Amino acid sequence: MEILRKFKILGRSKSPIFAFTVTAGLALTAVTGSATAVSIFRDSPSNKIATAVEGVVRSSRAIYSITLTVADYKYTLRRLPADSDEYLQRLTEVHSRSAKRILKLCESNKGFYVKAGQFVATLKLVPKEYSLALSSLQDKAVPCNFQEIKQVLTSNLGQNLTEIYLSFDEEPIAAASIAQVHHAVLKNHQEVAVKVQYPGLKQNMMLDTMIMSFLSKSVAKIFPEYRFDWLVYEFVKSISQELDFLQEAKNSERIAKNFKHNKMITIPTVFSEFTTTQVLTMQFCKGFKVDDVESLKRTNVSPEKVAKVLVEVFAEMIFVHGFIHGDPHPGNILVSPEGQNGFSLVLLDHGNCKTLDEAFRRDFCRLWEALILLDSNKIQELGKQFGVGKYAKFFPVIFTGRTSESKSGLGKGMSIQERQKLKQELKLLRLEDVTTFMGSLPPDFLTVLRTEYNPRSSVI
Repeated sequence: MEILRKFKILGRSKSPIFAFTVTAGLALTAVTGSATAVSIFRDSPSNKIATAVEGVVRSSRAIYSITLTVADYKYTLRRLPADSDEYLQRLTEVHSRSAKRILKLCESNKGFYVKAGQFVATLKLVPKEYSLALSSLQDKAVPCNFQEIKQVLTSNLGQNLTEIYLSFDEEPIAAASIAQVHHAVLKNHQEVAVKVQYPGLKQNMMLDTMIMSFLSKSVAKIFPEYRFDWLVYEFVKSISQELDFLQEAKNSERIAKNFKHNKMITIPTVFSEFTTTQVLTMQFCKGFKVDDVESLKRTNVSPEKVAKVLVEVFAEMIFVHGFIHGDPHPGNILVSPEGQNGFSLVLLDHGNCKTLDEAFRRDFCRLWEALILLDSNKIQELGKQFGVGKYAKFFPVIFTGRTSESKSGLGKGMSIQERQKLKQELKLLRLEDVTTFMGSLPPDFLTVLRTEYNPRSSVI
């Protein structure tokens, strides 16, 4: 991560399209470039040659994809006025092509590429074509061979599986970018979910940052006006935390304690005697993904009520507890048809949790108060405290979809004049504005931007 702190690329004025596009495309390739060897290394020396060859293939695939993406944008949009209808039409087309290209890269290289794609899909400032395409990566991870998983289990738990479990399903019930989950039954008949980390991930984090540095510098030569060091830095920090399952267990227990009086929330119990840095054993909870509207209706669970509970849960994390779940995609939130009001939410995967600085938490509460009350002076004042200065005018655009001078309250539509004003402000955005704004935000703000889940778009 020390490498990332050295990236200081000066910005130059350009259309905002490049700011959004590079965030989704170029930065994704940079952070996923680190996955080239991380997700394919194995501990056995006999695999070194095969690993090296595959690493070259995967790196070449990443470089090819990003080069093609850059060329596509440059040549498709060349000589077109940024405010013309033809520009906007071609822009949508190149967004779609590039998003499919990046998705294919993630699917082909697997591993951390999938994780990086999920990371970028949660960012608020990427075009919808990217977020929609990359969100499909939630279900794209390919399971690891069970013999390798079994080796991780026995080496971490120090016993044969038959000494610990009455039964252990070799077929995983879920597979993600850094681990897969198996259903099992302990000797005491307790039904559990066992999360097992893929072998070789943590040992290769140094190689991860080396490859990332190379790709970052390469992209900087193509787009010297774009600074995405904050994005790369946040991804590396995020993935480093997720590789320690003991920390994930502590995070899970802390969230369970925070919501112990909330009967609408279930946090799976962790069994510490069967948990290590690479193996996490927890209570098995049944349910379906929070965006599975058909299952909600089939079980007579109101999507609107689910959305309301979901908003309240994450609002409580941010505004009250100051300890938040950093990866709230639908695969990590289940709806159980059991509960006090006919259902409950099951929160999974607590590897990427963050404790907010107390001063930041209070200022963020004040920011939302100012947004609701349409207090533009207070928004500007808080902008100085957050370190973004004049760019505080973007806060209403990001969080409420309104300009800083809007008089329309939340839940009400904007007037025609306000819509025109917002459209004009977005057209005047320069690349330097967006990158300076994002780069100036405190780390906690970037975490909140990823965590602020929008259940209305997924559930209702």
